[in-house]
Amino acid sequence: MNHIQYEEAPVAKFIFGNTKMSWLWLIARLYVGWEWLQAGLSKFNGQGWIGDGAGNALSGFIKGALSKTVGEHPDVSGWYGSFLENVVLPHASLWSHLVTYGEILVGVALILGVFTGIAAFFGLFMNLNFMLAGSLSVNPILFTLSIGLVLAWKIAGEIGIDRYLLPALGTYWQPGKIFQPKV
Repeated sequence: MNHIQYEEAPVAKFIFGNTKMSWLWLIARLYVGWEWLQAGLSKFNGQGWIGDGAGNALSGFIKGALSKTVGEHPDVSGWYGSFLENVVLPHASLWSHLVTYGEILVGVALILGVFTGIAAFFGLFMNLNFMLAGSLSVNPILFTLSIGLVLAWKIAGEIGIDRYLLPALGTYWQPGKIFQPKV
């Protein structure tokens, strides 16, 4: 069987792989990172997310999501409601800490441009879960921008720490400078 490898479209190559576009991804990265950092810090400094009463705020959110699983056209799918009710709700304190610290870490990583593609992926995953729970707000915008940041992972952190980190560490398929054999 012959395997064909298709060349990337020139416009995609330019937008997602040319360092001339890193300024565009810097703007997206800073916006998405700031949104995550603000959300995480508001939970960190607020009530019911961590510390005394950890999980109370998340439990309220989940109960609201569960109320959206009924009706002719529910906002929350039954399977996701079941996940929330049986996996998240019984461990609301743990999940509350994961959400709070996850939002802060994603925000800081995106703002600094460190492991940008990985941070954008985890932000995208959180946005997806919030949307599946029936919460729209700014989540579709952040989700969409995060898809772009994941696709542009090679250059999205070019104006940031990734400029130095990625060449030093490399990737799974191409080791960076610090992993090269010494001659």
